Amino acid sequence: MSETAIARAAALGCFSDPRDITPLGGGITNVNLIVRDGDRRFVVRLGDDIPEHGVMRWNELALSRAAERAGLSPAVVYQEPGVLVLDFLEAKTFGEADVREPENLQRIVALISRVHHDLGAHLTGPVLAFWPFQVNRTYAARLSADRSPHSEVLPGLMNTLSDLEAAVGPVDLVVGHNDLLAANLLDDGDKLWLIDWEYGGFNSPLFDLAGLASNNGLTELQERAMLEQYFDARPETNWRAYKAMKCTSLMRETLWSMTSEIHSDLDFDYAAYTSENMDRLNAALSEFREL
Repeated sequence: MSETAIARAAALGCFSDPRDITPLGGGITNVNLIVRDGDRRFVVRLGDDIPEHGVMRWNELALSRAAERAGLSPAVVYQEPGVLVLDFLEAKTFGEADVREPENLQRIVALISRVHHDLGAHLTGPVLAFWPFQVNRTYAARLSADRSPHSEVLPGLMNTLSDLEAAVGPVDLVVGHNDLLAANLLDDGDKLWLIDWEYGGFNSPLFDLAGLASNNGLTELQERAMLEQYFDARPETNWRAYKAMKCTSLMRETLWSMTSEIHSDLDFDYAAYTSENMDRLNAALSEFREL
């Protein structure tokens, strides 16, 4: 796969002298490469639409360009079907421990707020909605049809999902990133950047906050501080809806991984990732039910 990807990147018309083409680790949906052309480096993302995950590359492109204009993401240099070329940033890729650092967490919450409040003004066309309850129901239906080895747990998860949706209640729509893994946060020493917009779209702000917490192991104290900073209000105001959305986010990550077990060709241990997220989901559900 790497040799084929390298050959494709080398043949792109946006490069005059592509060399030093190397795989870029961390991606669990796309093949990502670094390419040097002259005195500049670029990131080449290779990936077609992924219907089973609701990933549409036109949507990723629209959001990537809007995020570039908003100063949130690196510049889009080139695009063709299945290919997105971005400026390479000299920046540190965060790990989960970096996200949990108190100073970094404050900066990340401020970045999320900027995304939610500023990005929409830079959109020049339609983008998708990412309603996590519909996303999860779609995953469950496909997994059942595909006779997933996890099929027996799906009815219970869907019953729980209805309770979570009722607990979240009405929402304010924002343009969300919807995939706040640590690896999608970069720090160049002066500012934070947010990358990889393939799941971006209109959603509740609670989903990004919940995803940040669940994907990076935030403590309850950190979660409460995050909500207080974002909403400028006591965390109790949004606590139950937030906890419901955290469960929903973890369910989505679990169902995403179950689906990837069947459909992905990437070299990644999706079964272990499913198990890890199912454990996190069960722990979060136990906390939610005690509220």
